[in-house]
Amino acid sequence: MPSPILHFEDLPVGRVFELAAKTVDASEIIEFAREFDPQPMHLSEEAGKASILGGLSASGWHTSSMFMRMMIDSYLLASASEGAPGIDVMEWRKPVLAGDTLKGRSIVEAARPMRSRPHIGIVTFSHELENQRGETVLRSRNSIMFRRRDAEVSA
Repeated sequence: MPSPILHFEDLPVGRVFELAAKTVDASEIIEFAREFDPQPMHLSEEAGKASILGGLSASGWHTSSMFMRMMIDSYLLASASEGAPGIDVMEWRKPVLAGDTLKGRSIVEAARPMRSRPHIGIVTFSHELENQRGETVLRSRNSIMFRRRDAEVSA
């Protein structure tokens, strides 16, 4: 039996989605950095230790990409998501180092139907990731568009 699909109506203010844990491997940090952000602290342990980051660290963009995958796996693939109009906040609070295990949550902050497209609702989330020491490594806030269960709903 297929998983239930989350629609706008299933996302009330206060709903929390726990994000499954992800351990960050040194090889994936280097692979991402080689392709997208080849700064020394993302390419070698030695350069990372010589930097203010304290070790081989994931690029902030890599951290954001891992976070996106965590959201996808935790709730977005099981939803009627129509994408996002953008990101309001993306803060990289602490370095993500090789060997760190990330976990986090997404919390519904607001939800409203779109006036221009009544079959779609906009849901605003706050998100937070932390490492295994309980330190916040990422904070984010954005809105995501979700189909409404009844496509005939009027504004």
